[in-house]
Amino acid sequence: MKRILFVCTGNTCRSPMAEAMLRQMAAQRGITVAVRSAGVSTVDGLPVSAHAVETLRQRDIEHNSSSRALTSEAVNWADLILTMTSSHKRGLLQWYPEAVDKTHTLKEYANQDAGVLADIEELERLYSELHMKQALGQQLTADERNRLLELERRIPSVDIADPFGGTLAIYNSSAQEIEAALRNLLDKLTKR
Repeated sequence: MKRILFVCTGNTCRSPMAEAMLRQMAAQRGITVAVRSAGVSTVDGLPVSAHAVETLRQRDIEHNSSSRALTSEAVNWADLILTMTSSHKRGLLQWYPEAVDKTHTLKEYANQDAGVLADIEELERLYSELHMKQALGQQLTADERNRLLELERRIPSVDIADPFGGTLAIYNSSAQEIEAALRNLLDKLTKR
């Protein structure tokens, strides 16, 4: 059984919706998964956004939990960590670098375009080199910097926008984006 952890900022909008939707979608396909969610900038016990709850209710999905802060226990528990944005991913990996091989944004992990995946892998390598060089007081070469910028322009966004404080329509839009990525995720899990 695959253990999947969804991560966003406050664990009151995107990651709880992803958690609840994946749980239902996996059950409908007969796929057994354990699913949790957490936030990189939250405290335990905050209520899930009313619009997130309503968005799920409109899809006949119940979600009754409250926010959870990201912990080392949750990171260690997970086989796969899926963040809502690349900044969540980078932040998580700064705190838990040992999770590098199992941490992705939801949209990058669900992407099935080999060319895009190769570009993402190259971009991640360039970011790693950038961080290493910065730590040593060095800079990327002009060619490396230009390649990094080219890849950033070419790669489709892997971020799911934060609906926090938005209208119900914005939450529904976010949920549709999550749902599409979850369908691809489940396809990928069944191929393994």
